[in-house]
Order: sequence, then C-alpha cells, then structure tokens
Amino acid sequence: MNRRDFIRTTSVAGVGLAMGLPNITCAGNSQTQKAAILGGPKAFTGDWSKWPLIGEVEQDELMKVLNSGGWCRLGNKTAPKFEDEFQKCTGAKKALAVSSGTSALYTMLGALGIGPGDEVIIPPYTFIATYNVIVLNYALPVFVDIDIESFQIDADKIESAISSNTKVIMPVHIGGSPYNVDKVHKIAEKHHVPVIEDACQAHLAEWKGKCVGNWGLGGAFSFQESKNLCSGEGGAVITNDDTFYQNCYSFHHQGQGADVASLVPGSGIRGSNLRITEFQAAILLAQMTRLSEQTEKRWENAQYLTKMLKQIPGIKPAKLYNGVTKSAYHLYMFRYDKKAFSGMSRAQFIDALIAEGVPCSSGYTSMTREKYIMDLAQNKYYLSIYGEKRMKEWLESLSCPQNDQLCNEEALWFSQTMLLGTKTDMEQIAEAIRKIARYSAEISKI
Repeated sequence: MNRRDFIRTTSVAGVGLAMGLPNITCAGNSQTQKAAILGGPKAFTGDWSKWPLIGEVEQDELMKVLNSGGWCRLGNKTAPKFEDEFQKCTGAKKALAVSSGTSALYTMLGALGIGPGDEVIIPPYTFIATYNVIVLNYALPVFVDIDIESFQIDADKIESAISSNTKVIMPVHIGGSPYNVDKVHKIAEKHHVPVIEDACQAHLAEWKGKCVGNWGLGGAFSFQESKNLCSGEGGAVITNDDTFYQNCYSFHHQGQGADVASLVPGSGIRGSNLRITEFQAAILLAQMTRLSEQTEKRWENAQYLTKMLKQIPGIKPAKLYNGVTKSAYHLYMFRYDKKAFSGMSRAQFIDALIAEGVPCSSGYTSMTREKYIMDLAQNKYYLSIYGEKRMKEWLESLSCPQNDQLCNEEALWFSQTMLLGTKTDMEQIAEAIRKIARYSAEISKI
C-alpha cells in the first residue's frame, strides 16, 4: 500500500474534541480482553470515514466558476482570491498558486536557475517529488542523513555536505512537523546558500509562532487529495521576497511576467505552464474555511495521543524540536522497537493493529537504496555532465544508515485524518497498542 492509498483508506470525519490529561477508562475489562488478531474484540469501536470533507461551500464555489465561463486563471479572479487568502493564512508577503506541490518546488528551482553542475541538498526521508524536481533540472541531489528521533534532516550533518557547487539547501518539514529551523538556516546563512522549504505536508505548521515556508527564500505546499488542505491536485509557493516572487510567477507562466495576462510569444525567459485552474482554486477557498479548526484539532489530539504512547515501552513518538510551536501532523509518525514486543516483527505489529480496527503504515522505503535512485549514476546525461568519477563518488555517498534503520525497521504512520477524531478515539488507539504488547509473545508465533 503506498502513502496516498493508505491515507485515502484511513480518513476520518472531523468531530468535537475535548482535551485533558490521559486518564483512561475503557469499556469492558480491557486488561483481560485478548488482542483482536487472537480472537478478542477490536479496541477501536468507531468509524473511520472518507477524506476529503466536502459540503455545500465546495459546491457553491465550483458552480460560481462553472457558470462564469472563466476556467483558466488568466484574467479571472478565483485563483488570485485564493492566493490572497493563503498569503494571509500563512503570514507570507506573497503567495503563488500552481498546479501541484511538485510544481511549487520545480518553480522555485526554475526561478533560481538551477541546472547542470549544481548541487541541491535534501534528506532521504521524503516523497520522491523532492528528488525528482532536482533531477528534472539535471542538477545533482546530495542526500544528508536524518535524525532518527525526529524523522527530519540531521542539521548537524549538513555543513559537511556543502561544496562549491551547492546552490540550494532544500530540507523537508516531513509529516507536517518543522525540521530544526534555527540550526539549518544558521548553516545556510554562514555559507550564503538559499533555503527552499519543502513544506508540502506542513500547512500551518509553526516554528516559534511563525508558519513554515516563511523562514527560507520560499516555501512549497501541496494540495494533493490526501493533504490537510486539498483540491485533488494543486500547490503553492509562498515567499517574502518580491524579486523571487516575480521570477517564480514568470517561470510558472511560460516565462511571462505577472503583468502579462495572456501569452506573448518571444517576450519571456525560460519557463513552463504550471498554472493552477480556477476550479482547483475554488475548492481550496472552500476547504480553507475548515483548515484552521482542523489544524488545531490535529495538534491537540496528537499531543494527547503522544502522552499515552510515551508510556508504552517500545513505542517512541517522533521528537518535536524545541522551536516547534505547532505541527500540522499530516502524519503521526512514531518508532517501533520489537524488543519490547517479544521480538514481534514490525509487519506483525501492523497486522495486529489493523485487526484492532486501527489503520497503520510503515511509511517510506529507503529512498537511497532504490534502483531508480542508484541508476542515476549510470544515466548517460549525468555521466556526460559530471563524469564517471564524480558519479561513482555520488553513488558511494548515498549511504544513510539512520534513514535505512528508520525505513526498514522502525517507522510507523497514522494518517492525518485519524487525528480529527475524538478523545475516545485516541484512547482506543493507545489501548489497541497496549493489548498487542500484552499478547505480543503469542502474536509473534502466528
């Protein structure tokens, strides 16, 4: 099951949430109930419903666009209206809506003129788009291993990866939780390298009270169907730099400037068509009416769940750095230590948790061990640009042992929509894990 299928099948409707410290009393005598995979009752008794949530507001906004006859953003009002709202929502000076999160990253690299010979630093624990936008420009992706406790790029390892060819550092706020912003940006400033924030999963996440995407030169967001703010496909760039905004606008609009409402052949620079449609913007305007409330609910539920899971030996919720004032929790990420579960494999743990009615995923595979990454060393264009010696060195540099350990042994995910449930839902998730722990010796023999 891939990430998007996992998230689609584990969605829940938003309902009220009452917060408090964990003081759990479950229905029935939970201490004597067997694990569901062994024939006992399920710990989770509610329903996980579908995502995205839709209502009349989505229908109304779509019908306005449909009946207007203006479906492209050029010369129309819906996309600019969404950009204004998203800019206000994130606290950014400028926002540019584009066709996808991938397009947002690609637009920013295009605006910076990234190309052959350039190097871009990224973490290996991320969606493949972070890598693809670099390779599309025939630049070289340089992987920096992760901090396994946070699932984020290890800021302490970035400096040693910087070379004279490093043109961008592109860290990822993975799972919706901010990376170590202060450390990463201090290193970037020291070496005069711009930071592009991959915030595709991190809508309204905050570092020291300021939304992510505002800390670097620009930030990218995704509105793909599974995201906390979604329109099927879609994305946005935010920035506080006027010149960079103009360059991004030009790149996403076939090289034409922001003052060009149509295409004038031969008047522009390098660019592409990465524009959002009015229909996507209409859905986003509607979805934004719920975003702030949903973000607060995920944050509160995740804090409550974390307090309970930290009490279970062998379960380690992903660390949040001290500067994090809010995580978007697109993913609730945690680590599993099989030694505390009678040696039960992670796959067995997932099966047992699903049997309890709690969907769970092991998340990303180890990117730098994948054939499509390693084969870049033999790509004829890369060999022509960088030479055989450099590509051999690059291949040898792909070792990311912390990422390998996380991906292959420990990582587990709950989807963002599971955190839109009730306090009782969170308690039942925790109880499901406790049941599995109590019966782990038996489950491991299945």
